[in-house]
Amino acid sequence: VTVQLAREFGFCYGVERAVDYAYQTRRKFPDRRVFLAGEIIHNPHVNGRLRDMGVVILPPPGPTGFDFSEVRAEDVVILPAFGVSITDFEELRALGCVVVDTTCGSVLNVWKRVESYARDGYTALIHGKHYHEETRATASQVQRYPGGQFLVVRDMGEARLVCDYIEGRGDREAFLAKFAHAAGPGFDPDVHLRRIGVANQTTMLARESLAIGEEVGQAMERAHGAEYRAANFRSFDTICSATQERQDAVRELLQDPPD
Repeated sequence: VTVQLAREFGFCYGVERAVDYAYQTRRKFPDRRVFLAGEIIHNPHVNGRLRDMGVVILPPPGPTGFDFSEVRAEDVVILPAFGVSITDFEELRALGCVVVDTTCGSVLNVWKRVESYARDGYTALIHGKHYHEETRATASQVQRYPGGQFLVVRDMGEARLVCDYIEGRGDREAFLAKFAHAAGPGFDPDVHLRRIGVANQTTMLARESLAIGEEVGQAMERAHGAEYRAANFRSFDTICSATQERQDAVRELLQDPPD
């Protein structure tokens, strides 16, 4: 039996930090109730260990966010590496409880980018899973500015539907139905696809995120010209370096099979 290991694998720095903070929180507040807003990371062993330490893991957020009805001012709430939405964070602040924020720095960088898009009047086009905690938290950053909008695309197939609409080949009702759960309240493709800034969920396939950005940029150029694209389209590399390293390592492993 031959076992090959990828050059990079295991927890990244952001995840190690989040898990360590969660363990430290339980030790620092031994006599308080400690809640965790969803899973600290998507790892059954780690989350099971936290439950064994007495940490109460709240169910995944619903359409309006997490249910913090059990939380009191004297309690402690840990935020996961994915982060939480602006609405959830403000609710915790209003409760007055102790908040331990373990949000990954790479996720925070994406949030800053999305916030800047909303500030400057761009719709944030996010490559991710619209139901994932990180993407929900990222999309919520547009709420910092009145009129901020977002649209989440799962893959290149969905991105091409956006490109078709930009180039005048889309059906409005079909488009709105397709992205009903992946767009901001009041999203209007005739208005909110005029200025676009691209971002991504940090754990998505990096090559696809970059390709989606380029595809959408080219669609805007074909529809309105190069000058319009330069003034109304933004795409920055918000790929997490640890994600990129691990994806590259798997690709290298697959290209070098055992003898």
